Amino acid sequence: MLFRLGIFLSLLSLFLIRSESAVSSIDLGSEWLKVAVVNLKPGQSPITIAINEMSKRKSPALVAFQSETRLLGEEAAGIVARYPDKVFSNLRDMIGKPYQDVKRSADSMYLPFDVVEDSRGAAKIRVSSDVSYSVEELLGMILKYASNLAEFHSKVTVKDAVISVPPYFGQAERKGLLKAAEMAGINVISLINEHSGAALQYGIDKDFSNESRHVILYDMGSSSTYAALVFYSAYNSKEFGRTVSVNQFQVKDVRWDSELGGQNMELRLVEYFADEFNKQVGNGVDVRKHPKAMAKLKKQVKRTKEILSANTAAPISVESLYDDRDFRSTITREKFEELCADLWDKSLVPVKEVLKHSGLKADDIYAVELIGGATRVPKLQATLQEYFGRKDLDKHLDADEAIVLGSALHAANLSDGIKLNRKLGMVDGSSYGFVVELDGADLSKDEATRLLLVPRMKKLPSKIFKSINHGKDFEVSLAYDHEDLLPPGITSPVFAHYAVSGLTDTAEKYSSRNLSAPIKTNLHFSLSRSGILSLDQADAVIQITEWIEVPKKNLTVENTTSASPNASVDNGANSTSEESNSNSESDGGVSNGSNSTVEEPSTTDLGTERKLKKRTFKIPLKIVEKTTGPGMPLSKESLAEAKRRLEALDKKDAERRRTAELKNNLEEYIYATKEKLETSEDFEKVSSNDERQSVIKKLDEVQEWLYTDGEDASASEFQDRLNSLKATADPIFFRFKELTARPEAVEVARQYLSDLKQSIRGWETEKPWLPKDRIDELSTSMDKLKTWLDEKEAEQKKTSGYSTPVFTSEEVYEKVFNLQDKAASIKRIPKPKPKVEKPVKNETETKSENTTSSEKDTSENDKPAGDSDSSTNEKVKGGSEPHDEL
Repeated sequence: MLFRLGIFLSLLSLFLIRSESAVSSIDLGSEWLKVAVVNLKPGQSPITIAINEMSKRKSPALVAFQSETRLLGEEAAGIVARYPDKVFSNLRDMIGKPYQDVKRSADSMYLPFDVVEDSRGAAKIRVSSDVSYSVEELLGMILKYASNLAEFHSKVTVKDAVISVPPYFGQAERKGLLKAAEMAGINVISLINEHSGAALQYGIDKDFSNESRHVILYDMGSSSTYAALVFYSAYNSKEFGRTVSVNQFQVKDVRWDSELGGQNMELRLVEYFADEFNKQVGNGVDVRKHPKAMAKLKKQVKRTKEILSANTAAPISVESLYDDRDFRSTITREKFEELCADLWDKSLVPVKEVLKHSGLKADDIYAVELIGGATRVPKLQATLQEYFGRKDLDKHLDADEAIVLGSALHAANLSDGIKLNRKLGMVDGSSYGFVVELDGADLSKDEATRLLLVPRMKKLPSKIFKSINHGKDFEVSLAYDHEDLLPPGITSPVFAHYAVSGLTDTAEKYSSRNLSAPIKTNLHFSLSRSGILSLDQADAVIQITEWIEVPKKNLTVENTTSASPNASVDNGANSTSEESNSNSESDGGVSNGSNSTVEEPSTTDLGTERKLKKRTFKIPLKIVEKTTGPGMPLSKESLAEAKRRLEALDKKDAERRRTAELKNNLEEYIYATKEKLETSEDFEKVSSNDERQSVIKKLDEVQEWLYTDGEDASASEFQDRLNSLKATADPIFFRFKELTARPEAVEVARQYLSDLKQSIRGWETEKPWLPKDRIDELSTSMDKLKTWLDEKEAEQKKTSGYSTPVFTSEEVYEKVFNLQDKAASIKRIPKPKPKVEKPVKNETETKSENTTSSEKDTSENDKPAGDSDSSTNEKVKGGSEPHDEL
């Protein structure tokens, strides 16, 4: 798999155009998150997976609060067994859901969260007695963590990202996720359906010009399962005058089970082992009632399930599961498959539905690609193989990273700074169909019924336009098309509600005018690239017919007699010009030409007359969103407050990391310094025993403070202690460094003086134009440096190694650099250009030139008229004066 990934990234480097920008993609799952970065730096793969602080390619999607400290990712995972009620998971599946659904789901997975209901009817999680966070805020913390991973990995600021979402995410979930990203300071270029990201990664390095194919992408993750039918093909396009084949894919259909995933298998094992432990303990003990015990059991069950994927049996061992009792057991793969017997049938439902609605058969499918961690379960693979009648399923994609890598391709293609050099057309569709319902006074029955606005699998993005005949304010509701196909946890099909106002006032304003048609209202909807439907604009269209006053004219021709046909060319030209002037002033002005032989028609102003004229007015209407329930948007005040709280937590985390870093630096300095002073004999040359012991004593004092009173010290305290120790010990290390650095610098300086002296001798023959005074000045500086070195070296030999050095290597290099600058400035002086004297013409040459010029003028004047340019003849005929040509 790693080999195939390497080939994919190598090919991809040929498909991208270089840029300094960086964008990221985030695959946000129920349990894990993966981050990919597109950063086109020379010498590295264009798309890479951002590793976390534990050098892992995926991170736990967890947030924890312990002792007023926020922990994210791996840090949060480290305390889940000890503080299960303080570590919050499965947050992606809680966003946009009603409180009751979140509470039911958390209880079914033995998650001991303190879930409360907020004012919208959505879920909030209480982390302490006086602090609660919305799901959007907690998810924003995870997204911020992902963004930080991208920036740390790429070493540049990364604000633009594409975030993948499961296909069953509805409007509330998608909007909530965008709000969470906004809180995290992430600019979401687009949301992308998970299957589209995987489809991009599947098709980017393939050629479909010879044949089209249907591919099913089957994904079973930790909490959900879906099957997507994707059609790959190619079309011809013109590029730079030549025909090229362009690959493309279209998502034909996608079906899912949002409550079937790897967690369901793990829960079966949890229940099985919980029953076994209860029997071992007896006395009516039920381990399910103890959150810490269940957290430990769930953690070990996950490992047991992974072992069963590669072995026919697996052990489980949990120390001190409950009441200091250890739990040990084993389970066979056969027993595991028996416990999950009904899940294997359910796993086929999305595939069967996709084939049923597409009209295809299993044999029509070119490949069945498996993605998602749970597809590694052997029984699931065997079930799919049996259904499709195949010995093997396709596993060309990385089950864990296919979505995030494909989403990174999408991010690169949408960003301004990075573009794909190889094209792969993508046509994705809406997972849900949508209807619009209008409600208002005097609306006819037909218009008040539910009208289909967006059919299922309609292309993303799209613009939709609706027009109704109505003259009063009304309300617009957006809803899912089928009540039997709603997002998980949603009970009402209506997800958005708008009030359209201003129409009544507009109708009253124009009621006294002569309306030529009923007042219409145009509604403009958009289905965004992220799959979000919204009402963007409403206009009232009014058509009136009015009598207007226009000038009344009586056109009479007084004289149409033209001049004789023998009129001169000039007059003909003037006549044409005057006709043009007359036409241009036909609304009342009269133009008379001085040489015209045609008398112009004359007009007489007879007043005005009334005419009917149609006029159309488009009046913008006011739209106010009135959505209620868990899907209602956060107010500006709530959003601003959430951003402020998250920024405060970010600053606190940064200070905590800085404190930990400085504490580690202090600890490392103490151990390293003590080891050098106590074990290395070289330091005896530059320090006395008393001086070394004094430093060691201070190191011991700070070390004792570090593990007692300084355990919870601030960052500034650690920095002050470190600076104090360095002030004491650094003079010894400086003298030790100068023992070798100073002689090396002196040797370099003397060698440079010797080389420069040779160069100056060469200048006498190679560059004789160089100023002698500048060279003499350079020679004087060289002598001064040599004298300074001799004096300082002699003085240093008389000085003790325990004392401050007479001179340092840095001083030597500074003087050498100054001398180099002087030499370079002299060497750059260019060679003077030789003076060129202009030759003086004699009298004979001057006369000869004048004679030749005269003859030339004469020959040109003697040319026949026929040889002249035609345009010149026309100018002469027209009486224009000849001009000299330049």
